[in-house]
This record gives sequence, structure tokens and C-alpha cells, in this order.
Amino acid sequence: MAEAVLIALRKIGNVLADQVAKDLLAKLSEKVNNLRDLDEKIEQMRMQLSIMNNVIWKIGTTYLTDEVIKGWIAEVRKVAYRVEDVMDKYSYYSVQMEEEWFLKKYFIKGSHYVLVFSQIADEVVKIEKEIKQVVELKDKWIQWLQPCQLVSDPLTEMERQRSQDSFPELVKDEDLVGIEDNRRLLTEWLYSDELDSKVITVSGMGGLGKTTLVTNVYEREKMNFSAHAWMAVSQTYTVDALLKRLLRKVGYSGNVDEKDVYDLKEEIKRTLKDRRCLIVLDDVWDQEAYFKICDAFQSNLPSRVIITTRKNHVAALASSTCRLDIQPLSDSQAFDLFCRRAFYSNKDHECPNDLVKIATSIVDRCQGLPLAIVSIGSLLSSRPRTHYVWNQTYKQLRSELSKNNHVRAILNMSYHDLSGELRNCFLYCSLFPEDYPISRESLVRLWIAEGFVLSKENNTPEVVAEANLMELIYRNMLQIKENDELGRVNTCTMHDIVRDLALSIAKEEKFGSANDFGTMIHIDRDVRRLSSYEWKDSTAATAPKFKLPRLRTLVSLGAISSSTYMLESILSESSYLTVLELQDSEITQLPKSIGNMFNLRYIGLRRTKVKSLPDSVEKLSNLYTLDIKQTKIEKLPRGIAKIKKLRHLLADRYDDEKHSEFRYFKGVQAPKDLSNLEELQTLETVEASKDLAEQLKKLMQLRSVWIDNISSADCQNIFSTLSTMPLLSCLLLSARDENEPLCFETLQPMSKELHRLIIRGQWAKGTLDYPIFRSHSTHLKYLALSSCNLGEDPLGMLASHLSSLTYLRLNNMHSAKTLVLDAEAFPHLKTLVLKQMPDVNQIKIMDGALPCIEGLYIVSLPKLDKVPQGIENLNSLKKLWLKSLHKDFSTQWNKNGMHQKVLNVSEVIV
Repeated sequence: MAEAVLIALRKIGNVLADQVAKDLLAKLSEKVNNLRDLDEKIEQMRMQLSIMNNVIWKIGTTYLTDEVIKGWIAEVRKVAYRVEDVMDKYSYYSVQMEEEWFLKKYFIKGSHYVLVFSQIADEVVKIEKEIKQVVELKDKWIQWLQPCQLVSDPLTEMERQRSQDSFPELVKDEDLVGIEDNRRLLTEWLYSDELDSKVITVSGMGGLGKTTLVTNVYEREKMNFSAHAWMAVSQTYTVDALLKRLLRKVGYSGNVDEKDVYDLKEEIKRTLKDRRCLIVLDDVWDQEAYFKICDAFQSNLPSRVIITTRKNHVAALASSTCRLDIQPLSDSQAFDLFCRRAFYSNKDHECPNDLVKIATSIVDRCQGLPLAIVSIGSLLSSRPRTHYVWNQTYKQLRSELSKNNHVRAILNMSYHDLSGELRNCFLYCSLFPEDYPISRESLVRLWIAEGFVLSKENNTPEVVAEANLMELIYRNMLQIKENDELGRVNTCTMHDIVRDLALSIAKEEKFGSANDFGTMIHIDRDVRRLSSYEWKDSTAATAPKFKLPRLRTLVSLGAISSSTYMLESILSESSYLTVLELQDSEITQLPKSIGNMFNLRYIGLRRTKVKSLPDSVEKLSNLYTLDIKQTKIEKLPRGIAKIKKLRHLLADRYDDEKHSEFRYFKGVQAPKDLSNLEELQTLETVEASKDLAEQLKKLMQLRSVWIDNISSADCQNIFSTLSTMPLLSCLLLSARDENEPLCFETLQPMSKELHRLIIRGQWAKGTLDYPIFRSHSTHLKYLALSSCNLGEDPLGMLASHLSSLTYLRLNNMHSAKTLVLDAEAFPHLKTLVLKQMPDVNQIKIMDGALPCIEGLYIVSLPKLDKVPQGIENLNSLKKLWLKSLHKDFSTQWNKNGMHQKVLNVSEVIV
């Protein structure tokens, strides 16, 4: 880097006439020469830090409690963060200086870079000293790593070893809650008529009661098997140790210590010959643990093996018909379990009336996690039964649970099993509010902006990030809230108790902090990631200026008011900011100083009241994502096209205050030099223009394209260009008004990835006789049509052509009076939305139609006065909305007793 700076300095010096400026540049050149030496030193030390961080990661899995070593680790992290900051700054200004040396105001620019690089040189020298100090501690640190001096957390180690030579805690049947159905299912699988050995898996996040359930079944049924054994595997198993324990447990009394793995397996086979066995492998973390020992108990009689695990890929050891995925307790079950622990001595464990409300709040906070419920119930059983005491406990419930040794030990095991990359991704999720539905697309873009994921092999960072998200879900550390039309995660959540653990780790490791405004004044000024969502207007205006010089991420969902004081205060000092997420805030404008955030890679302003972007955003050369969806911004700054690293541009605005049924939003005007953004993957939403087709020809990395305000004359050029995009997966095409006919003859996408299509406007033909529907009938999964005239039988027409759809939305359709879904209609459809269809007065659902439907939304059909025929036969239905229909509809619904006929539907809105 120093070489590049020196070259740029010479270029500036060659054109400067002012002697003072030349003197300044001479001084700077001297400093940069020093930087050249430091370049090499820093790179070497960064390698040292990388090695040390790897060691730290390995040590972390032993849960060290030694405060001296933990202090050293904290210093290493601090120095590593400093190196990261200064290298980012150095890299940015080196590039900027090379690009700007030829500008007219040489003296001003030269002086600016003199100051910048002088500061960088000083910082580098300081960091070099800090690194040396840390390295000097290395010898002492290595001495501390003697095995006898490693002190592991005893409770966590107990969880690892709890069943090595013993058995899990037995719980009386009367103290068990909510296991009846699962116990019955497991018992049925044990005694099935299959002649081959069978593997049964019980999976779920830590603390759900997997071991408790299986223990109960094992104790009930083991005597019906001539051989039985319970073994905890955990993360630190060895094959020979497992085999030795198994051999002892199935009745072998000889000496096993001298036997190797082969001999152990042969002895087990001899011992189990002609015996039907039941084996439980508890807490299995990888498939290899099973594969390495399973051949030992494959006797001539069928065995039954039950495996408990936190990982979905381990659960896949069983066939799909023998996998039990444990879910949190229902509200009533959770309250029952809590009362059994908190009021153990009460008759029938009844909760006193004056404590019911606060007890319910405490139980709700545990979100059905038995481990947390039992822990907090046991804690409160020994405390005075007064509302005041219990309310104080509720207020401190987060800290009570996060410091509870048993709870933390169980959940810590999942965290410490993650790689360094996955740990960062996991901790980042804790920055979102409790129960917040985290969008897959947003999370992926944020992880990339943070630098947590990079491209691997031929995969983009987006693909790698999605794989990380799925890995966290497979490990049951995140929960799927909703899937999309391809079966991918659409939104996910983090269990409150898991989030509390993540927050405590994030704070301890200086990763980040989630705070409301009341605690921000006490926040560590070196915080790197800050999430806040309860700032108060009244206190913000008078609060002292926040100085957070190391801040990398600010996530403030719906928190910042229309006043920009708080935001300007933070941004003025946070020059290394990488992520600025202000979604749903009341903010009306961004400070002009935003252009000075040289490291900014992500700006999120979705659903804010911002009306324009400052011209200075063109200076954000590192920006990857700009999300200004549903704001009031009509036009992008012309300089936006200078941001050549931009990958995701999400921009649209509401059409008007009424939000017309035809157009919910309008696109923004595309920048003149849009074609410069050659790394763009997402373009949502731009208005069609005469040169848009030409601009798009250079953007062959696009995956998602949304275009608004299309005229009949635009169709051929725009659609022809879209057809050449090899990676296109999502396409929205909206006419300039609902009467503008669009012709799709030239829309023949070469991409086989196109699965989502949204069309708003009239079609030149009122049929599906277009190439896109003929050639992509099996690819399309999501189809949304608005104001399209498909005649009197739109559902019949779509069902006959597009049988692969999983999502269908019809909006603002006219002419159809009766909608009929034939017996074989839409075999894969999971969501059907019928909205704003003023002429429809009858819906018929034939037996066999919609076999996979989960969500049916019928809204704003003012002539529909009868219950849809056959709706009670939709056995897979989970959500049913019947809103804004004929005034007599509710009467018909109640008259026919439909609530009793759709008992399996969890959400019914009429």
C-alpha cells in the first residue's frame, strides 16, 4: 500500500507550484516511507494475530475461567480490531488518492492527504507498540496453557460427562408435562413389525427436554428387550470409550481395558448374539459417532436405536417416518410445568390468584423451553410468594437465566461447537429485537457487509451466507418462522433464551451490544456493534453527544425520531461505520456527512420518511446494499452510478396515500449511468425509460429486476434484454396504468432460475399463450397477477398451465363470477390469495384440489355471500382469512357451523 501512496504523492508533487505544499508533501513522503516498513510488519503481525485467534478459538471450547488468560484474550481482540480499523482506512484513502491526484485543487487535496496519512502513520506506530506488548505476553501465556492449569467451567464439563458412567436424572411421571403424544409415538416405533434394525431420532434445540423424554421411554420399555444400554456421546467422545461402555452395559464382565476397537466390536457381537437390544445414544453431535460403532450391535435380531441430537443432519440418520422433532411446550403446558416446580408443596400445585398474572408473564418469557421454565420455577419456589418479589424477579429475568449455571452450560455447548465464522453470524442475530422476524435476504446482505462471509470456490458470498443461515437452523440455534415459495427460509427468529445467551457472549467478547436509550449513556465507547430500538424523543434532544469512535454497526429498528440530533451525534465520531440500518424509523433525512463514512457497506432506510439522499453518497465507494424501499425518495442522486461495488439497489415509493389496488408503489427514476453498476444483483424498482433496455444490457449479474411504468412501446426492447440475463430469478413488470396492454411475446428468459413472476397490467392477449408460460411452466413457483384479464375462469386456466406453483395471488380481477378449483388443481400450491374481485359471488373447491394448501386468503370480494364450497376438505390448511366480503357472509359462516368444520386451522379470521 505504501508504494501506491508514494506514486500518488509524486504525481501530486509534479504539478504543485506552491513551495509550502511541496514541503508538506515531502514530510508526508517521509512518513509514508516509514509506512512502507510498517506495511510488512503489520501483515506479519496480522498473521500472528490470526494464529493467536485460532488458538483462542480452540481454548474457548474448554470454557476457561482463568481471569488472567481471559484478560489476555480481550487484549488480543482489542488490538485485532485496531488493526482492522487502520488497515481499512489506509486502503480506502490510498485508492482515493490515486483516483483524485489530477484534480484542479491540488493544494487543497494534497493538504487533505497530508493530514490523513499523518494520522494513519501515527496510529500505525501506536498499534505496532500494542502488538509487541501482546506478543511479549505470549511466552507467559503459553506457560498458562499447561493442562493442569486449564480450569474448565465445572458445570459445563458436568453436562459433557453427565452420563459417562451414570444415568440422567429420572423424573417422576406425574412431574412430566406435555410428553404424552411424543411418548406414545416413540413407543409405537419401538414395537413396529419391521424385521430390520431401526434408528429413531429425537431432535431439537438444547433445553427442550429430549433427554427427559427418551429417559422416560427407556425406563418404561427396557425390560422388554433382552439387552439394553444408555450412553451419552456428547462432543468429546472416543470410539473405544463408547464401545467399552457399551460392552459393560450389555452384561460383559470380563476385562475390556486391553481390547482394541476391533476386539471390542467382536466381543459386543458375541454378547448380543440372539438378543434383541435397545440402545440410546444421547446428545450426538455428528453422524460419524453412530457410523463408527453401529456395526457392533447389528445382531441377527432387530435392534432399536434411539438417538437424541441438536442437529438436523444427525436426525437424518433415521427415515423420515421415525424422526421426532421436539417443539416448545404450549402456553398451558408451560404454565403447568412452571407451577409444578414453583408450587411443589401446594395441593395440586395450584398458583395463588394474586400471582397468576405475573407468573404468566414469567412463563411467557421462557417461550415454552422446559429447561428455562424448570430453572426459574425452582428458583422462585424458595422465594417469598409476594407480587413485589416475583415482579422484581421478572424484571431481572434475562440476567437470572443468562447467569443460571445449568441453563448456560446446556446452551453454551451449542455455541462453542460453532466455527469462528458461524459464531459471528449467530451473535449478529442477537442484535435484532426479541421475537423479531429476521428476513433471510436482509440477514445475508448484512453478514456480507460485515465481512463475515466471502465467496468460496465458485459460490458468491450470498450463496455462502445462505448456507451459514441453514447451518444455524440445522443446529436448532435459529427457528424458521416462514418459508418462501421455493421452500427456502423467508424469515427466522431466535428464541428469547438463546438470544439472552448470545447477548451475554457478545458483550463479553466485545462483539456488540443491544441497548435501549436508558443504558446508552453508560455504554462502552469502544463498542463495535450497537442495536437500539427504544430511544426516547424527550431525552434524546438533551442527551450528551455520543462518541463511539470504534462503532462499526448501528441497528436501530423504528427507534430514531424525526430529529437527526442522535444520528448526527453518533455519525460525527464513528468514521469506521460499516452498517447503518434505520428501518421503520421516523427519520426524514440523512446527514450530509454520510459521504464521509468511507467504510459504509450497507444503508437501510426501509419504511422511513426520508425524501432524498444527499449527493455525498456518491463518495461511498464500498457500498454494497442501499435499501430505500417504501420511502418518499423519487429520484436517486446522479452520482449513485459511481458506486461500482453496489450489489443490491432496493428502491420504491408508495404511489399515494390511498395505496391503489393496481399499484402499491412506484419505481424511482434510474440514474443516467445505471450501466456502470456492473456488479448489481438486485434492482428494485426502477421506472421504465427509453434507454433502460440499453442500460440493462451491461448488467448481466442481475438476479432480481423490478420495473414500473412500462408502456406498450417499451415492451419489446425491455423484455428482449431481460431475456438475455442468465441468472434472472425474480421479475416484476408493472404497466404505467391498469389499462395499458403489455405484450409478452419477446419475453423468453434464457435463465432456468426464474421462479418468481409478478405482473401488473392488462395483457395484449387474455390467455397464457406466451413463451414465458410455455417454457417456464415447471420453473415458476410464485405468480402474482394484478388487473390482468384472464376471462371467466382464471383459476382453471392457470391450473392447467402452471401446476408447479406453490404461491398464487390474483388481485383486482374483473369478469369472473364463479371461481372453480377442479379436483386436481394446483397439487403443490401452499398459498392462495384472492383479493379485490368485485364480480365473484361463488367459489367451488372440488374434492382433491389444493392438497398442500396452508394459507387461503379471500379478501375484498363484496359479492361473495356464501361459504366457499368444499373448504372443509382442505386438511392441510393452517391459516384462513375471509375479510371484507358480502354483509351476509358471516351469517352463512355461523349458520353452517364452519368453525367446527375447520378445527385443524390454527388461524381463522372472518
